[in-house]
Amino acid sequence: MPNLSVNLAGLRLDNPVIPASGTFGFGYEFAELYDINVLGSIALKGTTKEPRFGNPLPRIAECEGGLINSVGLQNPGVHAVIDEELPRLEKVFHKPAVANISGFAIEDYACCAELFDKDPRIGILEINVSCPNVHNGGMSFGTEPESAAAVTRAVKAVTKKPVFMKLTPNVTDIAAIARACADAGADGISLINTLLGMRIDLKRRAPVIANTMGGFSGRAVFPVALRMVWQVYEATGLPIMGIGGVSSAEDVIEMLLAGATAVQVGAENLVKPWACPQIIEALPAAMQKYGIENLSDIIGGAHHG
Repeated sequence: MPNLSVNLAGLRLDNPVIPASGTFGFGYEFAELYDINVLGSIALKGTTKEPRFGNPLPRIAECEGGLINSVGLQNPGVHAVIDEELPRLEKVFHKPAVANISGFAIEDYACCAELFDKDPRIGILEINVSCPNVHNGGMSFGTEPESAAAVTRAVKAVTKKPVFMKLTPNVTDIAAIARACADAGADGISLINTLLGMRIDLKRRAPVIANTMGGFSGRAVFPVALRMVWQVYEATGLPIMGIGGVSSAEDVIEMLLAGATAVQVGAENLVKPWACPQIIEALPAAMQKYGIENLSDIIGGAHHG
């Protein structure tokens, strides 16, 4: 029987498939559809220090091969997540979750990280320095090596949990930013977040999204994500959560060969709520097809010929 388990920065996962932050709520909503314990883990909705209503409507635009969103980190704030959302999730999910943290100042990241560090329901901290849909925060920290490193150091100073820095693809040198995070103590890298895109309504002759631009995700971005996973694996050797356009068991295998230890499934959840369990169910047959006994054996395998 093929072995799907992987070790992600010390956290053993039954399989490498994780719903991506922002596409799975706080997890318990999907428990009405299937047993979410089949998942490797769950990346929780992006959380900030204070509650956020998010960006004005409309926030979503459809396009070929994906969609554009500009939700703007709508969330109830870190205290409500810990006091209300995690207890709901705990009733239906019995594995450590990934807390996704965003902020508008370095102190915001550190505050949320310190609070999540004390929560046994959280196994990994994913630090979002890559959200394209907020001003004066998010992606502004992830486009320069120095600022990404500064956030990394601040978070590492207040937590003992593994810290994965979630990076933006909207840069010219992803490897340089990943190396800066690694040098500052990051335990792993998550990539990619969404590409920056937009659509125009031909009848109104105006942008579809109220915020003009938003994050482009979906199957069309898979080759870009795969390329960046490859580059960051070469540059750092750190564990990677590969994100971007993953929609099949074959995509999972391709991501692992490029250097990912785990993958996150994002936009596909919005199209097919059962996407993650279907991918997990299909993995053993795909592994047998390509002569793979243990998924962990192929991590970074394409770099070695």
